[in-house]
Amino acid sequence: MSWEQAEIRELKVNRYIVVDDEPCRILSIQTSKPGKHGEAKARLEVVGLFDGQKRSIVHPVTHKVRVPMIDKRKAQILSMRANVVQLMDMATYQTFELPVPDDLQGKIQPGQEVMYMETLGRRKMTTN
Repeated sequence: MSWEQAEIRELKVNRYIVVDDEPCRILSIQTSKPGKHGEAKARLEVVGLFDGQKRSIVHPVTHKVRVPMIDKRKAQILSMRANVVQLMDMATYQTFELPVPDDLQGKIQPGQEVMYMETLGRRKMTTN
């Protein structure tokens, strides 16, 4: 299992949740006060880690959501081709290929160490 459950009231900004089967980073959380017989609601603005799409969800603060287990690791760049790099994990020595994000384009070279994140069976290079 690569995720765990948490109530919306336990979440904080810059943490992660799963929305529409996409791991997302929380940009903002707004809560509204309950009415006489109602339950407090929370509005979350999130952005997808892999697709960059902004999403907005509204749920009661007691609603349970999935929180992805994100594994951040170091890897060494073995080779580069156009917008794809071949990486080797520094702990397991496993090799794999990933696309180069736009913010790292032209800033990386073979032999350099970079960070990547892995969650829900998907990987992405990160800036730190």
